Amino acid sequence: MQSTRSLKDRIFLVIKGLAMGAANKVPGVSGGVVAFVAGFYQEFIYSLQRVNKKAFKLLFNGRFKSFYRYINGKFLSLLFLGMIVSYFSVSKILDYLIVHYELYVWSTFFGMILGSIYYLSKDFKEWNRTTFTALILGAIAGISISFLDPATENDNLFFVFFCGIISVSGMTLPGFSGSFILIILGNYVLLLVDSVNALFDTMFDIFSGNFEFIHNEVRIRLLKVLAVFTIGSITGLVTFSHILNYILKHYKNITLATIMGFIIGSLGVVWPWKKTIYQENLDGSLILDSTGKQIIANYERFLPEFNSQTYIAIVYIALGILIVLGLEWYGKQTRQSKI
Repeated sequence: MQSTRSLKDRIFLVIKGLAMGAANKVPGVSGGVVAFVAGFYQEFIYSLQRVNKKAFKLLFNGRFKSFYRYINGKFLSLLFLGMIVSYFSVSKILDYLIVHYELYVWSTFFGMILGSIYYLSKDFKEWNRTTFTALILGAIAGISISFLDPATENDNLFFVFFCGIISVSGMTLPGFSGSFILIILGNYVLLLVDSVNALFDTMFDIFSGNFEFIHNEVRIRLLKVLAVFTIGSITGLVTFSHILNYILKHYKNITLATIMGFIIGSLGVVWPWKKTIYQENLDGSLILDSTGKQIIANYERFLPEFNSQTYIAIVYIALGILIVLGLEWYGKQTRQSKI
């Protein structure tokens, strides 16, 4: 019975990784919200902050099993497995859905954000001047970010490393969308579309026995960019986890209030009724990425007309709220089963 439960927990952990990976790739949505609502956020941060001097000492001394146990390797490996698979599967499906059913996808995300706000606020009892100020500042920061104009694409490796550190904040800080930050920095398409596609094509070529890609300068450049971005992301994950673990331990209420503010501020990014604004050249022509897709610059938001499409969108908002409540219920059941 225990082995069956263990297998079920492992499967659900991979599914959580799939959800986090997909959420991290969608502008305006934070993978950290998934971790928070599903009830494994603190374990996630705790496991990441175990990657420290002692962990590296165990690794360099060849004590691989001790290293794996020390960093909660089973948890992290299954979670990251789900995230990696998501980038080549679930996120591709999301890309398709956003193109063909944009209003309903954003409506679902909007509902999930509303559900997350409810989840965080319902048990928070420490409201005072300090926490309320933190909430407002977090909301202002989230709203301000959503209205920034994006920079131009930059493949300088030092800047790419910085992008990795910043973008991964969406996994460690709920409500702070790393993918939207990449849009603001101008490197969303380069880092989450072009370089990922380059890796996918390279893996396909290797399995096919075709190594001609080593002479493809564009492909090699994109692989270098992805490698540096990955190193930056890992650095950011470990660094942020240590900082957040300290902050949550010493300033838990202020941190939770700020996180709620970030999530409230992100509602502006995921507002369903918006027109996508694409990047343009000086002559007014649209800028395309390497796959021929138009590059998003920002969004122009508007109030909806009440028609059948709007009513359907409202149903999807309700669905998003129910998804979060379902995740909350599952997280609660999981925690109770471990007691």
